[in-house]
Amino acid sequence: MFTGIVEELGEIVQVADLPDAARLTVSGPLVTSDAKHGDSIAVNGVCLTVVDVVDGGFTADVMRETLVRSSLAKVAAGDRVNLERAAALGQRLGGHIVQGHVDGTGTVLARETTEHWEIVHIGLPASLARYVVEKGSITVDGVSLTVVSVTDDEFTVSLIPTTLELTTLGRRGIGDAVNLEVDVLAKYVERLTLPHLRGAGTTDSAEEGVTRS
Repeated sequence: MFTGIVEELGEIVQVADLPDAARLTVSGPLVTSDAKHGDSIAVNGVCLTVVDVVDGGFTADVMRETLVRSSLAKVAAGDRVNLERAAALGQRLGGHIVQGHVDGTGTVLARETTEHWEIVHIGLPASLARYVVEKGSITVDGVSLTVVSVTDDEFTVSLIPTTLELTTLGRRGIGDAVNLEVDVLAKYVERLTLPHLRGAGTTDSAEEGVTRS
């Protein structure tokens, strides 16, 4: 489990293609300072398992399911990535409960710059729209954020200077893909209440969406 508070802006060192998978080598001196084989590190919001720790970085295998669902399929050497170690029991939960299980990707649609922060518009896949609510939590590229506004096909977030400087979100341009993880509590609530809502206006498409999640 993670909290969505990025610890370090790392860098992709190498991408090795494997059959139906890829092996990433990622530079991250801070997150690997106490890392060992088998530990979990979130890379742009994707929970990856450390295979080896080498020279201030680590290697991790990315399976096909993850490549299909996330933007890691398009990373290349030199790309900057958000890194976070798994949360430790007893520490403060600065963001929200983040699994590191990306639900899909969105697209940066627009950026509005103000004096003290920046508003970013992100496209919202139809399959995830029902889980996103105004002032709720969402994870974007591994960053825990509060939803400012939401429609059926997009949502906005406000980024403070610290987030713009210390994460990849300050570097994302119009058209760039970002990893999205919705609040897992919303999915569990839907799953648990769905049997009681059948026959009370629940649509078939909503039921199918839950089955796929």
